[in-house]
Amino acid sequence: MKKLLAVLAILALAVIAVLAFGLVRFSEPGPKAPAPTAQPAAPRPQAPAAAPAPAFAADDALLRPEGQAEPRPIMQAQVVLERLGFSSGVIDGREGRFFAAAVRGFQDANDLDESGEIDAATRAALARWARVPSTREVLIGEDFARGPFTAIPRDPQAQARLSALSYADLMEKLAERFHTTPETIQALNPAGLELKAGARVIVPNVGNDRIDPGAANERNWLGTLASLGVASEQPRAASIIVDKSESVLKAYDEEGKLIAQFPATMGSEHDPLPLGEWRIRGSALNPDFHYNPALFWDADSDDRRALLPPGPNSPVGVVWIDLSRPHYGIHGTPEPRTIGRTESHGCIRLTNWDAARLAQMVRPGVTATFRP
Repeated sequence: MKKLLAVLAILALAVIAVLAFGLVRFSEPGPKAPAPTAQPAAPRPQAPAAAPAPAFAADDALLRPEGQAEPRPIMQAQVVLERLGFSSGVIDGREGRFFAAAVRGFQDANDLDESGEIDAATRAALARWARVPSTREVLIGEDFARGPFTAIPRDPQAQARLSALSYADLMEKLAERFHTTPETIQALNPAGLELKAGARVIVPNVGNDRIDPGAANERNWLGTLASLGVASEQPRAASIIVDKSESVLKAYDEEGKLIAQFPATMGSEHDPLPLGEWRIRGSALNPDFHYNPALFWDADSDDRRALLPPGPNSPVGVVWIDLSRPHYGIHGTPEPRTIGRTESHGCIRLTNWDAARLAQMVRPGVTATFRP
């Protein structure tokens, strides 16, 4: 009897084992426990940040109806010339020396008499863009209105404690995006304009702002280009000339054709423009700025060295294009309206949007000639 019970027990265990084997065999496998390790797990590679969609990208199909007069002819000419690479600096609808210089640049590039005026021949050359309106209305989105915004202190040590030298407010950000001034935006819109998400605002109709999502995005450079309304693809420059007498920087292609021109501030009595031929060594995008008071004749006596964070309100703006001359470069500015009207510390200063555009055009080794 005992032997029979033992046999039955063995058979029962065998049946249970078979059933258990079947259940394990045909059930879904569960997650494996992690293998023990003495080292921290290696981080997963991060996918590259996606290129941002340009806020307020220009609609090239938007044209003024046939026969409708343009109410702002100077602003319209500024808009078209800048789209073609010939910048007036800030777009404000006013005639002035940089508007005349932009016209001369276009005339030079198109083998016209360099009168600096929109004469009959120049008007004929610009005829294909005659229906591009001077302004357009845009809707401020939530992302654009979000900021961050920061009041920028004057003291470099206080600036160094910030995480970024961002725009001070939404008006400053909007003005930079459309290459203009807060005063111009206020003049284009009804009195009492309130800037906020959902607001509709009339702005200069700047273009040349398409972003290639596959382009390199070092230090969120594509986001910077989108916030400045600057296209990621630009013509390649083979050489540049900084012309002190005209206060402009000119870019030429391999055939020696003028392809772009930007107003510039260059040098001062204390730090004169270093005339001669130099070379571009490279570009630092959204750079940190090493403030060294020993290099600034107007620094406060109690200033100390400081590492300032990047941002459009950095002393060098959004980009530093390094030159073979030590401590000299081409860079942006936190004050676009001062281009050509104030002195620099020897470097060549452009608006942030023009500096960003130039950075897309040049490569290391490009010749930079500084002439009187």
